[in-house]
Amino acid sequence: MSHRFTLLLAGLLTASAALAQPVSLTLDDVVSLAREQSLAGKQAATLQKTNYWTFRTFMAGFKPQLSLSGSLPSFTRSFVQVIQPDGTIVFQPVSNNNSILSLSLSQNIPLTGGSIYVQQQVQRFDNFLAKNTLYNGVPFEVGLSQPLFRFNQMKWDRQTEPLRYAESNQQYIEAMEQVALDATGFYFDLLVAQVNLQIAETNRANNDTLYKIAQHKLTLGRISRNDLLQLQLSVLNAQKDLASARQTAEVAALKLRSFVGSRDDRPLALAIPNRLNPFTVDIKLALEQAFANRSAALTFRRQQLEADRDLEKARKENGLNATLNASFGLSNRGSRPTDLYVQPQDRQFVEIQFVLPIMTWGRAKARTETALATQQLTVQIVEQNKRSMEQQIYTQVTLLDMLRQQVTLTAEADQIAQNRYQIAQDRFKLSDLSVTDLGIATQDKDRARRDAILALRDYWQVYYTIRLLTLYDFETNQKLTQSR
Repeated sequence: MSHRFTLLLAGLLTASAALAQPVSLTLDDVVSLAREQSLAGKQAATLQKTNYWTFRTFMAGFKPQLSLSGSLPSFTRSFVQVIQPDGTIVFQPVSNNNSILSLSLSQNIPLTGGSIYVQQQVQRFDNFLAKNTLYNGVPFEVGLSQPLFRFNQMKWDRQTEPLRYAESNQQYIEAMEQVALDATGFYFDLLVAQVNLQIAETNRANNDTLYKIAQHKLTLGRISRNDLLQLQLSVLNAQKDLASARQTAEVAALKLRSFVGSRDDRPLALAIPNRLNPFTVDIKLALEQAFANRSAALTFRRQQLEADRDLEKARKENGLNATLNASFGLSNRGSRPTDLYVQPQDRQFVEIQFVLPIMTWGRAKARTETALATQQLTVQIVEQNKRSMEQQIYTQVTLLDMLRQQVTLTAEADQIAQNRYQIAQDRFKLSDLSVTDLGIATQDKDRARRDAILALRDYWQVYYTIRLLTLYDFETNQKLTQSR
């Protein structure tokens, strides 16, 4: 029994040790997880799906629409007033069913803004008091409703709505690149915290060792009491720094897990992404790709179209507005449904409805001038946004080249500072270096290591920012799509 318990306990300890092993992640791993699992990525996918179906709904409006309408049954039983020839009123009982059924096929005409339809209609009237049934119907009818001298909304919608849908597709790609950029920020927040934790642990261990050596030196008279107290203070500061660094690392790890949507509580071991692929970003190509791929470029075009649309709408709605309604068909009546198709009679209808403003007290001109001023303002705003976009891209491309050099320089400085600290530590052990000089070497070592990590963070954030601003991968020379 005790042997089984020992084996079980050993198995549990082994499993616990396996669960406690840290999860090794690279920057690419975190970016991929964020794109697949983060709430921001899922929200972007849901929004893109919504925009897709919205556009499908819009496009369906320009296809033939077949509909069946009517009222079946339509039963009435009551007393109704009937005016007699002498002007008096008599309340007569009624009990009937007046049902109607209509099948129509309609089609919008975007070029003219009108619509055409074909329909068939059947009406049945049952008089339950007289016990008879009558039928009335339209076996065939074709009709047209055509606005005259009016603003054509459909013509403009066919220009703006595809742009709006294209915007939504590019906005989805931008949203995923924004997720990558945010994930990079959380990644380096944790990486910096872990590096600070490593520095704090190393400093605490080194200070403990040096303090013990200094105690031995004090007994030999090779160090002053003041230097010993300074080292003791360094030990206490290192312990405080270690506790603070540990808490900061835990908070940063929690934020990273929360962003990427991970429920794994195992410790995270992040790799330092210090391998930079050599590639160049041509500023002219970056600008071309930005204005070809970004949703903002499509937004600029759509906003200008909408301003032109509003100006045309203001001008046309201030003048003569008319609508032509015309139809031609066949109609008949009878006591049986088949009677409707026996020698039906012609059915024609033509109507022109119009509105002509005569006195508006300047309202028409005010509307037109407002729309014209809005159009001019839109052009100015779009031009300003284009320049801001160009300046932002130019800044980021220039910054990328500078930061690539900065990463190399800070890495070299980090290596030199680490070697210098090791030499300073060895010299202190040999009583060839003061405590003050040792402290300076320690500070330089820590600063150089942090600067190297911060330079990497700045580089990778600019790298993903350029991808976001251009929607272009300069490493592979390919446009970013929804699948990449």
